[in-house]
Amino acid sequence: MGKPPAARRFGMSETTSNECATVARNRSAAEAKPVVGQFSAGHAAPAATPEPAAPAPEPTVPAAAGESAAPAITVRGVGKCYEIYARPIDRLKQTLYRGRRKFYREFWALHDISFEVAPGESIGIIGRNGSGKSTLLQIIAGTLRPNTGEVTVRGRVHALLELGSGFNPEFTGRENVYLNGAVLGLSRREIDAKFDEIAAFADIGEFLDQPIKTYSTGMVVRLAFAVQVQLKPDILIVDEALSVGDMAFQQKCMSCVRRLLENGTTFLFVSHDPYAIRTLCRRALWLDRGRVAGLGPANEVTEAYLSDLRVGLNAQALQEWGGPAVSAEALTPMEEAAQTLDGGQAARLRSVRLLNELGQATEALRLGERFTVECELEADVDLVHVSVGFVIKDRLGVELTGESIFNSCRRGLTVQKGQIRTIRFSGVNILRPGPYAVGAYVHCVSKWDRSDSILLYADESALTFHTLADPNQPVWFQFRQPFEVSVR
Repeated sequence: MGKPPAARRFGMSETTSNECATVARNRSAAEAKPVVGQFSAGHAAPAATPEPAAPAPEPTVPAAAGESAAPAITVRGVGKCYEIYARPIDRLKQTLYRGRRKFYREFWALHDISFEVAPGESIGIIGRNGSGKSTLLQIIAGTLRPNTGEVTVRGRVHALLELGSGFNPEFTGRENVYLNGAVLGLSRREIDAKFDEIAAFADIGEFLDQPIKTYSTGMVVRLAFAVQVQLKPDILIVDEALSVGDMAFQQKCMSCVRRLLENGTTFLFVSHDPYAIRTLCRRALWLDRGRVAGLGPANEVTEAYLSDLRVGLNAQALQEWGGPAVSAEALTPMEEAAQTLDGGQAARLRSVRLLNELGQATEALRLGERFTVECELEADVDLVHVSVGFVIKDRLGVELTGESIFNSCRRGLTVQKGQIRTIRFSGVNILRPGPYAVGAYVHCVSKWDRSDSILLYADESALTFHTLADPNQPVWFQFRQPFEVSVR
């Protein structure tokens, strides 16, 4: 397949760009290291210099134990600023005045973003709309230049950024497969060898020979994803594409991504779904208003993101409570509770315990054993419509099951200041062997659609426990659901 993919670096310094270009031209053709090119922000890339034909590179030898490989992606101090014009004519004035006057305001979509991604690592990017997620992916993919900082990418990048990006709507699906392959640097022979796999994965039948403009949204995503993953990228970048399409296709995509990860593909994934990120990614990056709000293990970062969302939903619910639909009885204690979220607690759980079938506190359960989650609630103000609940999560933080007072009884509790209430949830353990965590929560809620729900207390890891392995009862799935089996 020729020379290995070159490492690309996008940055600010034009002087450094010229120096790197000179180094690249003088590099010996026999060297196996990828060429590093650096481009100045807002400038075109230097023209490629013809090089003598190089021998086929030798197979890459894995790094020795303890020897770290160079990062697949390095992002250092990246910032992106957009010029916002109040009127279209102001854009023309800015051009005519050649910078002597300023007719726009600056909007910084990204501020000083820095992180590294190791080869074969998967990292999810999460954040609210407008937080800069897509802008960051476009900069990493090379379709957008930063105003500050630099990005270095080592390997062939396949990016699924926007719906239908890279497709010509007038071309058929078949023609667009070859067009995309050519853009990615593949020869026609290489695309021919993969075409049947691409067509089978996309599974759009006879529409493969129809123009893209006649496709549904799901069909476009099917074909685009099939092209990107079947052509074996070094780095795969996906921006929300897995949320489009039916469940069967989403499951197929998830399985394909897992296979790519097992084979060493580096994966960057933007999603609003924390559970998808926990399932596919080891680490997560949380962006908030263009800044890094969190970077670390996917489970911890997504939990922090969800907690931040709950605070926002609380504020939104308070604004909506001024209407006539809320009774005066409910409004006062709920407002008081919500207003204490930042400075104190209106209610809290004094303890959360896991009890076995003998009523003893435990950290291990047998498969099929009855258990109880016991919560002690204490209120610091008078409250109505109080619901206590819990959620059992697996090691990735995926919520598996749970229960709450409101969900079970369709009404909450009335709790007076200083009063302590004990709530017990009992059931049978059907979870397969392994570690689990229990999150415990207290809400004020009175509407069945939860539109007025206010979070008063949350402990995302109130306790942990294990389901013990039993060789006589192997569990191949997430749950051991009892079934009656009959044969005729």
